[in-house]
Amino acid sequence: MTQTQPPGTALQTEKDPWPALWALVLGFFMIMVDSTIVTVATPAIIEDLHAEVNSVVWVTSAYLLAYAVPVLITGRLGDRFGQKRLYLTGLVVFTLSSLWCGLTGSVEGLIIARIFQGLGASMMTPQTMAIITRIFPAERRGQAMALWGATAGVALLVGPLLGGVLVDGLGWEWIFFINVPVGLLAFVMAWQLVPTLSTNPHRFDWLGVALSGTGMFLLVFGIQEGHQYDWGTLTGEITVWRLIIVGLLVFGLFIYWQARNTAEPLVPLGLFRERNFSLANAGISTISFAFTAMAFPLMLYAQLVRGLSPTKSALLLVPMAVFSIALAPVVGRLTDRVHPRLITATGFTVACGSLVWLALELTPDSPTWRIMIPVALLGAGSAGIWAPLSATATRNLPMHLAGAGAGVYNATRQVGAVLGSAGIALLMDSRLAAQGLAFDPSGADAGNGLPDPALEPFSRAMSQAMFLPAGVLVIGIVAVLFFTAPSHVTGAAAPVDGAAAH
Repeated sequence: MTQTQPPGTALQTEKDPWPALWALVLGFFMIMVDSTIVTVATPAIIEDLHAEVNSVVWVTSAYLLAYAVPVLITGRLGDRFGQKRLYLTGLVVFTLSSLWCGLTGSVEGLIIARIFQGLGASMMTPQTMAIITRIFPAERRGQAMALWGATAGVALLVGPLLGGVLVDGLGWEWIFFINVPVGLLAFVMAWQLVPTLSTNPHRFDWLGVALSGTGMFLLVFGIQEGHQYDWGTLTGEITVWRLIIVGLLVFGLFIYWQARNTAEPLVPLGLFRERNFSLANAGISTISFAFTAMAFPLMLYAQLVRGLSPTKSALLLVPMAVFSIALAPVVGRLTDRVHPRLITATGFTVACGSLVWLALELTPDSPTWRIMIPVALLGAGSAGIWAPLSATATRNLPMHLAGAGAGVYNATRQVGAVLGSAGIALLMDSRLAAQGLAFDPSGADAGNGLPDPALEPFSRAMSQAMFLPAGVLVIGIVAVLFFTAPSHVTGAAAPVDGAAAH
């Protein structure tokens, strides 16, 4: 029989919730690393599988699409069928498809396997956030979300570095094979340590599922592939802009249906009446945009201007990861005691300033230590963003909507990353053209550098492109300035329309 839990109350359990959190973090770290780990392996995959560059780009695109599109739905499935069950199912799918990726002998097979990887990741991610929301009381949730948020930020940085080491040492297959033992360990830990939580008898909104899935696919696909097709024609009469416009229209229909659905919508729009939830979604989209975008000009500069190998280029990001990890426990303690506006506004401001500083240092003759200082500062700033945003987003939501809220939050984060990737690619092209350079980064010979006459204009173009993520973070600063102080009592949250009665 389905068990229900009173809205707005945290799970009462005698067990320490921290072991469960560590089990969840291990799996979450693995799937986040796979968002970026393939990038550095692109040349090796092209050579070994005799593939075209555009085909290998789809190795990453397929994963991100399959990850982003269903995440609204899988968040709600966790509420209905149990977050632990959905998490473990997703972990099995992800681990087996990782083995499939490593064993495949064609780029087409690799792309298909990556789609299943993405589906597994989409089942796992909302559950991690929802389970944390339910097993930690509001007054202790900040420290837990600090670890979760820091995991997301650090994993995005570790991906290229770990990928470089594995590709250089063992071969590109090992960026996937390494997931198998990690996935098995994560499964055993989650099976034993994560509690089985009560479920809610939700009615499933199948029209909402169809509209949200179609809208997300068209929108994300159009944005993600727009640069590859020069924002022109995909095939026949289908253009990138038509795809994006149709996606927006379908998503508009989805929102209209959610507002009119008197039974139980897939995404209760009343979630957005909780001010902190809405503002945190705006904030996570901007930081996800910025972190995705900044890596492209920095890595191209490191490899083509400084002549560094992919692994050595990724090492430039180590200070960011170190500072983010080191400050995460401190920020976690502050998150439960200090107004979220103070922590997040400081984090966004520091991150924005560090990107401006980094942009100014991208010259052909800048010493490495001068580049690593703003990179380290960016890590310090990010520590004050990822975790407090996650804690603030979910702190006042009713417990029975933890999955729906987590699904929306993670979908927003993924869309921000896709926009960051498309936006920085478009701007880099524009800035390179303004410098009189015609350049295709995918065909560059990383590690050997550019001809001397091209170093200065190429560096200038990458420097100018870096101002885009810095500018987007200003939006994040403005958003978090309107945070309200949390009550630390989730039961004080206002009922969410369309769901409180269920």
